[in-house]
Amino acid sequence: MSLTWGSVSGWWLPLCLLLGLLYAWLMYRKPLQLQKGLRYGLFALRAIAVTLLALLLLSPLMKSVTYQPQKPLILIAQDNSESIKLFASPKSSLKESTLSNSFEALREQLGDDYEVHAFNFDKNLKDGLSKGFNGKQTDISGALKKLNDRFVNQNIGAVVLATDGLYNIGADPSYEAKNTHSSIYTIALGDTTTRRDVLVSNVNYNKTAFLGNDFEIEISVEAYQSKNAHTQLTVTEDGRNVHQQSVDISSAAFRKTIPIKLNADKKGVRKFVISLSHLDNELSYDNNSETIYVEVLDGRQKVLLAYDAPHPDITAIKQAIESNRNFEVKTNLVSDVAKLKQADYTMAILYQLQAGSYPKLQSFIQGKIPLWLVAGSQTDLQTFSDHQKVLDISANRAESQEVFAQMVPGFSAFALSDSTKNKLEKSPPLIVPYGSYKTGDGAQILLKQKIGNVATDYPLLAFGDEGGRKVAVLAGEGLWRWQLAEFREYGNHHATEELVSQSVQYLTANANRQRFRVYASKNVFDEGENVLLNAELYNDALELVNTSDVKIDLKNEAGKNYSFLFTRSGQSYQLNAGTLPVGSYTYTASTVLGKQAFKADGQLTVKPLNLEAHQSAADHQLLRQMAQQSGGKMLYPSQINQLTDLIKKNENIKTVVYEDKRYNDLIDMKWVFFLLLALVSVEWFLRKRAGEV
Repeated sequence: MSLTWGSVSGWWLPLCLLLGLLYAWLMYRKPLQLQKGLRYGLFALRAIAVTLLALLLLSPLMKSVTYQPQKPLILIAQDNSESIKLFASPKSSLKESTLSNSFEALREQLGDDYEVHAFNFDKNLKDGLSKGFNGKQTDISGALKKLNDRFVNQNIGAVVLATDGLYNIGADPSYEAKNTHSSIYTIALGDTTTRRDVLVSNVNYNKTAFLGNDFEIEISVEAYQSKNAHTQLTVTEDGRNVHQQSVDISSAAFRKTIPIKLNADKKGVRKFVISLSHLDNELSYDNNSETIYVEVLDGRQKVLLAYDAPHPDITAIKQAIESNRNFEVKTNLVSDVAKLKQADYTMAILYQLQAGSYPKLQSFIQGKIPLWLVAGSQTDLQTFSDHQKVLDISANRAESQEVFAQMVPGFSAFALSDSTKNKLEKSPPLIVPYGSYKTGDGAQILLKQKIGNVATDYPLLAFGDEGGRKVAVLAGEGLWRWQLAEFREYGNHHATEELVSQSVQYLTANANRQRFRVYASKNVFDEGENVLLNAELYNDALELVNTSDVKIDLKNEAGKNYSFLFTRSGQSYQLNAGTLPVGSYTYTASTVLGKQAFKADGQLTVKPLNLEAHQSAADHQLLRQMAQQSGGKMLYPSQINQLTDLIKKNENIKTVVYEDKRYNDLIDMKWVFFLLLALVSVEWFLRKRAGEV
């Protein structure tokens, strides 16, 4: 502990001492009735007390330094995907199922000098080791990134990565490995030997088709160590054989893409199974088939997008809506709208209209179809506010400002994925009119405005119900910026498309004014994905209510029933049914409002994920590359016992001592107070005893 002066010069210390001596001299310079030794003692006490008080006026700081050692962290990340168990090496002297025991032994051998944390991963990173190897997807890069984020600014000594090097989602792990500033020791699981196998490696297809139309699927067939063999390719639709052909395997490493034309002859979600007949002594039969689901629609819903002047947002909105094959967008200048019939459209979007444009759209505005109004720097705000009751914008001058999107947690009209919510909040700002904003009764706000780092209550995107017609209002322009930024960062427009598409689906979903409606967030869910459903209940005045309980029964093809109760969310209902077994489900929901009973039904499908069976030969070259570029080493399961010595001999893996400096005002030290009190008390007591007080 030491004394520092902060912004004050240390030369004040002699002056403080001089002041203390001067004060004591003035007090004790006259001959007092005191013994000489006592007078000198009292002089010293007074000089020290005054010097200390003078020092306190200068606000000096006391610096204390502590040293905190941090042990090196050893992070174990174990691949928990199905490919580990499906294609385990038959020659491995250490079975993958005993990995957890080996890692526990490693923890004991490293002792107290290291801090060991164990994880397992497939699509997500989880705490602890696993013996199940049942993950349906593998994201090695994502696991490394989450470890880096979780232990940021900590002393990561080494990462032990046990995997076969096969991944089917996420980026190339070697790129993320470069961001891991520590040694990576890879444990090479699986088998690199190419063995006899035939598989459906990929199927390219559109998820939707239209009733009566032909559509094409492309099937990628691969075969290894099967030269001169023959396999039969079969495609069935809901159990009915719709295509069959023979495939001749002409090489040891065979690849072929086979296009097949099918017909959408029945409405609904159709199940297609693509399968290859088995060969003798195949490595695995799990990858010989693939199941896809195609939704056959009766026709597209038409959406009118009317505008006064061209804008990049027009194309962005059109592309986002048409990412859902259920919708078709007609873009039109307001001057040409008179040629269109309102009855041909399910919904209308009015983009930045001037006051004179609204009379030309009366057939759409006064009709019953849903409306979505978009404001911006060119919008006539008075007329804009007069033609809807969701959002009133008043401004004294025609100015604009940039605002960021801020998600509203309580929004319940429909659900957006977590990734979309995160991306939208990181998107570039939109341009909104500068003014005051006021929402109408019953309006639901999805996005609020964030000005710089300041969150406001001003709505950015809101929804309402006006006399049984759904209306949406977007207060800003610049969706094209969101598209460009998202594509630059992620290589796609998924967040923008999901926001716009879900908004349009919500607006058009209840156009027929059903009093009770239940619908899944999508018709086909992946295996292991949470099944989400929404419900809406309207009273006699066509107002959303959720006073009644809503029950739902989901039944699979085998007749097994799953019963749930919806939870209330805002004015609607939502249900997270969790993960369901693979298969097709029908559902029936029921509720009672007053004396009226309501029912709604539908269907959904949980499709199997077979990604882990698409690659059988482990990628040990990737693991070797990651280890070498980080200063680590690739080991096989039988060599795990070498890890302890490798880690202990690695000079980069060592305890780091962090220096912690703290500064406190001297006046805050309690001992200073007691020292001053002691000095003046002793002085007073001695003077009192000598009869000088």
